[in-house]
Amino acid sequence: MPCMSPDQSDKDAEPFVELDPTGRYGRYIDLLGFGAVKKVYRAFDQQEGTEVAWGQINLRNFCNDEARIDRIYLEVRLLKTLKNDNIISLFNVWTNDENKTLNSITEVCTSGNLREYRKKHRHVSIRALKKWSRQILKGLEYLHTHEPCIIHRDLNCSNVFINGNIGQVKIGDFGLAATLGKSHVAHSVLGTPEFMAPELYEEDYTESVDIYSFGLCVLEMVTIEMPYSECDNVTKIYRKVIAGVRPEAMKKVRDPEVKAFIEKCLAQPRARPSASDLLKDPFFDGLDDDENICSS
Repeated sequence: MPCMSPDQSDKDAEPFVELDPTGRYGRYIDLLGFGAVKKVYRAFDQQEGTEVAWGQINLRNFCNDEARIDRIYLEVRLLKTLKNDNIISLFNVWTNDENKTLNSITEVCTSGNLREYRKKHRHVSIRALKKWSRQILKGLEYLHTHEPCIIHRDLNCSNVFINGNIGQVKIGDFGLAATLGKSHVAHSVLGTPEFMAPELYEEDYTESVDIYSFGLCVLEMVTIEMPYSECDNVTKIYRKVIAGVRPEAMKKVRDPEVKAFIEKCLAQPRARPSASDLLKDPFFDGLDDDENICSS
């Protein structure tokens, strides 16, 4: 096949709207997703020839909060050091002083987030859900046993991503992550209300808040329903959570083993198992490691 001339190939190429300072990564105009403070665009790694995700935080939103900006930088640098099969890899971070943006390049999962993927594929066996759940737990175990310990604080199915062709699941979007000292205690109210543990609202909590959120992720995976969707505002969610009232979706969980496993995750903080404990739970018996792409 004859090589295309530069003029022809440039004409056919999808244009980049921005390049990183090294010229390695190019950003396309289309969004993969967005949150309260960050937009994520489709991008391309020209060196490796692979698609990546380009996250962009507008630092002007924090112009009066130097402490918050410092914390964002500190945590982004830490996340760059994380290496785990079930955590989205962060490849590069830099600041654009002219546009006042903090930019990051991460790996991209081909099938998007687990919430949308589950809605698209409504007929999924309990076995498959267990395999996804185990991978999320492996990611949490890595974060929680890291030195320093890292709490995600916003774990939900929209922040878990999947490569559907191989059933590989990865935790991403660490915008609200916190690092803990030796006391393993944090003190700020952050997260997605439907997935926030009661003690998060009381501003005195440990990494076990991620286990509570994980339990509700399992509930959402099973029922394809957001926890507390019966509530029409955040205040009603808060009241139910503080009172220990379970989401209505729990009534739709017919499998007693699944329901009991979710309840373990939603237990009172001191009774809540760690990620390491849950990985040894009989709930996962019968899942062979060689079936799981991320089991190594």
